[in-house]
Amino acid sequence: MKSPYEIIEQPLVTEKSVETAEHGKYTFRVSKNANKIEIAQAIEQIFSVSVDKVNTLTVRGKTKRVGRYPQGRTSDWKKAIVTLKPGQKLDIFEGM
Repeated sequence: MKSPYEIIEQPLVTEKSVETAEHGKYTFRVSKNANKIEIAQAIEQIFSVSVDKVNTLTVRGKTKRVGRYPQGRTSDWKKAIVTLKPGQKLDIFEGM
């Protein structure tokens, strides 16, 4: 079984994610092969909260210029939007 810290790579701190955090929705970058159940269990173990639901999406990598070559691509990655049960919050997003 994977460690929760292998599943949850990092929190995403953007303008939109900070706004949705006020409503109990938190955004994380997660492992590409993690499923919703594993993500929910990892969040519950790391932060000691109850997860209501998890939405996931795969973000396509961007096309970038790499050195003298005209095109390269950054890697695809997976984003998870975790909704907590009412009355719960994560301290990691507070004060931003």
